[in-house]
Amino acid sequence: MSARTSNAEDASDAEAASDIERRTPPGPRAFLPWLFMLTGDVQDLIRGKTPLPWLGALGVAAFCALYATTVYAGLDKRRRPTRRCLASLAGLAALTYALSIGYAGNWLLCFPLLSLATGIVVRRRQLGPLLLTYSASAGIISGWRGGADDALIVGYGTVMSGLVTAAILSLFDTVAELRATRQELARTAVEKERLRFSRDLHDLLGHTMSVVVVKAEAVRRLAPRDLDAALGQAADIEAVGRQALTEIREAVTGYREGSLATELDRARSLLDASGIDAVVRRSGPPLPPQTEALLGWVVREGVTNVVRHSGADRCEIEVRQEADQVRLVIVDDGNGVGSRSAGKDAGKAVPGGRGGTGLKGLAERLAAAGGSLETGPAGRHGFRLAAALPVDGDNGDGGQDGDDGENREDRKGEGKDPMDVKGVRTA
Repeated sequence: MSARTSNAEDASDAEAASDIERRTPPGPRAFLPWLFMLTGDVQDLIRGKTPLPWLGALGVAAFCALYATTVYAGLDKRRRPTRRCLASLAGLAALTYALSIGYAGNWLLCFPLLSLATGIVVRRRQLGPLLLTYSASAGIISGWRGGADDALIVGYGTVMSGLVTAAILSLFDTVAELRATRQELARTAVEKERLRFSRDLHDLLGHTMSVVVVKAEAVRRLAPRDLDAALGQAADIEAVGRQALTEIREAVTGYREGSLATELDRARSLLDASGIDAVVRRSGPPLPPQTEALLGWVVREGVTNVVRHSGADRCEIEVRQEADQVRLVIVDDGNGVGSRSAGKDAGKAVPGGRGGTGLKGLAERLAAAGGSLETGPAGRHGFRLAAALPVDGDNGDGGQDGDDGENREDRKGEGKDPMDVKGVRTA
């Protein structure tokens, strides 16, 4: 029961955090309605209860104009640090003191509005002293012109309006920075993975191609005077080419021993680097190499989609073996972006097709091996990718037999290493 409660609380917290991240910060229209706090002052002006009503009307009009200017400038990141924005805030403060000292009463509500505008413009250490100054001034003026109760209410309202406004806007700024940082980390992680793959491919082919070039030069030199030696070098070129073809296929499709475990570790590392909580579970006995290779490809493609497109905070990867099949499920709590069409064609083989990229390519690969791929939403938020493969040790499309044939041909040159170029250089 406690475990279920903890999981429910974690899911609720994750959903709340996701909702906060999707919300947009409040705009000027959210702060302008607070000017209705001056309705009482306007009514007093209309009824003639305020001395020098024309001066009070000018003061209200100027206050509303400066307040709107300060709010619009303070919510614009480019205009907030400018002198014009600070000048409008200073003018608003001077007008607030003048109206409050001159008229008191309901005019003291200008201080909470001044505090709110200050919370929009100033979000640094200077905010605290400014709000305390406003609150103390409002309390002193209220106590002087009114009573102690009004002084406490106005002073408390002045402090809280500025603090709450600054806290909310700072929270949205922090969320925006975290979102930008996570996107940058995800982009960097993808670039690092591409760089790693290109580096591995370079290391894989660099020496092999050098050997092919050297032996081809040897064939050209030996052919006019020693045909048998030239044919031997040509056979070595063929063996090296077949070996390179096998290694390239292994590098591209992940057909290396322990590829699923390797891809799970890389997926966890990629998700952690992207700021996504990774939960990886695996159960069951060891799988055939071909099955592990296909599932490793699914892990790579699925996790790449999570990092690049989902905007998720959590991703779960589960590999479990049932009676006659193994299932791989990848679930995230992101925005549900994915290729829904892949799920429709997941169980259909593509005639004459070679596995392409993306979810469609995964569906074709799995269908050719007798498996299936399902994609779709995971609840209200998130995306779910589920792959199933039969566990019979023969999930390939003939590639393993081809590899065995190539290995048998490679063993024709038993007793010498075709990658050895020492004999070529001395020939």
